[in-house]
This record gives sequence, structure tokens and C-alpha cells, in this order.
Amino acid sequence: MLLRITHYGEPVLRQRGATVKTFDPALAALARDMLETMIAEEGIGLAAQQVGKALRLFVADLLGRTSEAEPIRLDGKIIPPALLFPLVAVNPEVAYVPGEIKAVEEGCLSFPGIRGDIARPLAVKLRYQDLQGQPHVVETSGLLARVFQHEFDHVEGVLFIDRMDPSDLEALDTKLKKLKRDTRLRLKESHATTR
Repeated sequence: MLLRITHYGEPVLRQRGATVKTFDPALAALARDMLETMIAEEGIGLAAQQVGKALRLFVADLLGRTSEAEPIRLDGKIIPPALLFPLVAVNPEVAYVPGEIKAVEEGCLSFPGIRGDIARPLAVKLRYQDLQGQPHVVETSGLLARVFQHEFDHVEGVLFIDRMDPSDLEALDTKLKKLKRDTRLRLKESHATTR
């Protein structure tokens, strides 16, 4: 089932996710719906906050978008991307691997039409649980490391605009204000029609 993507201005995007304690069919259904929604929106990552749920959960699928130059190590073993994706990360934690930091342009499904350069570490270690509650560790770099950091920020209630250079953010001020206004108007109209 396709879910509605939350947009900038909706309070849930600023909420830190609650720890997932129950690994049941409802969680699996939410993850499946999130993946379906992400694919339909042509995204590569989606956090629970982006579908209106303040949970520590995100999904990602970069199959066909990662290269062999970006090795993926799952639980200590190097694996091909097909064994990792689609990924459902429950209760994720990201640790940054010391090394180079690089600014790359990012977008976000919750910010349609808005993009900006974000400086992030090139390599990370992601600790998470799967849908059965089993713990895993993924070590990676490149685009996948960037996606993990972007989605983990959402789980923490942090938005990619929070990490932009202030001058870049200032240049987007008009677009951001319009998006926030449009979001609030849409929510107000939606609330009025459901009464």
C-alpha cells in the first residue's frame, strides 16, 4: 500500500523515533509499504518519519546504483549488493569511520524540488536489527554510506537542511518558506475535510 510522504513543515519530521520493541507482522507490513512507497517515489531511502511514524526505522534500496568500488561488508563478510537490498533497518545506529569528509548534492522526498550540498564522512558502520529482531552490522562507503547517514538523521529528527552551509540555506529560504506554507495549507484542508 502506498503511503503519504510527509513534507517539510509537518512536526513528525522533527521527532526522534521511538525504539521498536515489537517485531511483528504489523512492523513487516509497515516496512513493505515504506519500500513500495519509496520505489514509487523514485527514492533510494525512506525513514518512518517520512510516512508519519516517529519510529527508529528506515528502508533503503540502491540495487543497480552502487558500484563494485563501494564494498559492502555485512557482519564481517564482503557481500554483493543483491544480498543486502532491499534493506530494512530497525533501531539503527550509525558510527562514522574516521577519514575523508566530502560535500555532495542531496535531495529528500520530504523536500520536493529542493537540493543542496551536504558534507558527510565517506564511510560508516551501521548497526541495526532486521524484521526478526536479529542484530547486524554493515560497513560501507560512498553513496550507501551517505544514504545511511541521511536516513539515520531522519530517525533522529534531523533534516538535511540542518546540515547545509548557512549561505546555501539562505539561498533556499524562499523555496523552503513556500514548501512549509503549502504543507500547512494542505494539512489544514485535509483536517477540515475529515471532520
